[in-house]
Amino acid sequence: MYDQSLSKLAQQARNMDDVRSLVKDSVELASLPAVVYRALELLDDVQASASGIGRVIGEDPALTARLLKIVNSAFYGFPSRIDTISRAITIIGTQELTDLILGTSAIDAFSKFPNRLINMQRFWEHSLYTGVVSRILARRMHRPDAERYFVTGLLHDIGTLVLYRKQPDLACRALQLAMESTLPLELAEVEVFGFHHGTVGAELMQAWKLPATFAEVSQHHHQPSAAELYPMETITVHLADIVTCMSHGTASDTGESAILEPGAWELAGLSPDILESVIAEADACFAEASAVLLPRTRLA
Repeated sequence: MYDQSLSKLAQQARNMDDVRSLVKDSVELASLPAVVYRALELLDDVQASASGIGRVIGEDPALTARLLKIVNSAFYGFPSRIDTISRAITIIGTQELTDLILGTSAIDAFSKFPNRLINMQRFWEHSLYTGVVSRILARRMHRPDAERYFVTGLLHDIGTLVLYRKQPDLACRALQLAMESTLPLELAEVEVFGFHHGTVGAELMQAWKLPATFAEVSQHHHQPSAAELYPMETITVHLADIVTCMSHGTASDTGESAILEPGAWELAGLSPDILESVIAEADACFAEASAVLLPRTRLA
């Protein structure tokens, strides 16, 4: 079964022109605010000051409030209150804040998409749970950048929303195929579109000029052995997606979980014996993360 799915996923390259056309139209519909790009440029500048970055982010009061709410939540568990973005930078670091900006801004960019084909609340809950599990796995792997794993996990399925938005009839056909057969959704999408949501998500992230990590994880989270630049990030999100499907359901309610790549646990240096404890920890973190990242009124 896995060898057959691998062959189908590998057939996507010939359809990249269709993917680029799809994403080109979507960038205008779901673009990141200009202040986000300015902040990201400063966060990538070693000479930029925390106060200067804070002033730029402060031009977007909603983004500022959301970031401070997140870093002051139990999800981070800092002992004292953080009142400014510049203080947040000094405590959690520039990369962590960069990734939080990307994650929250991406959610906002798609928050007004309709629920016609997919329950948006359920979609983002699946995505967030995957992000939470990714962070837990990264910590157990002793990775120093666990927060990046959280955000790449959060955004791994975002290409799905582009398909639903731009090609609703074909997306509906893929959903029906997945529900009526034993195919996971990504393989049903390959059958219908000639490519799957991971490829679309990767193209969108490149159009958004996000770090290359995000694009590779999106592209290969169903086939992590194909990742060349960021294999550990990709295999971690792959495992987190599998765990989430098992314990929390799929993003689209198709009922058929993603396929576990053989040897994935071993390549990550982990054992499936940790599943029970990982799920217990994720369940404990998820409610707090959901409260600060996925307010229900924004996804209604």
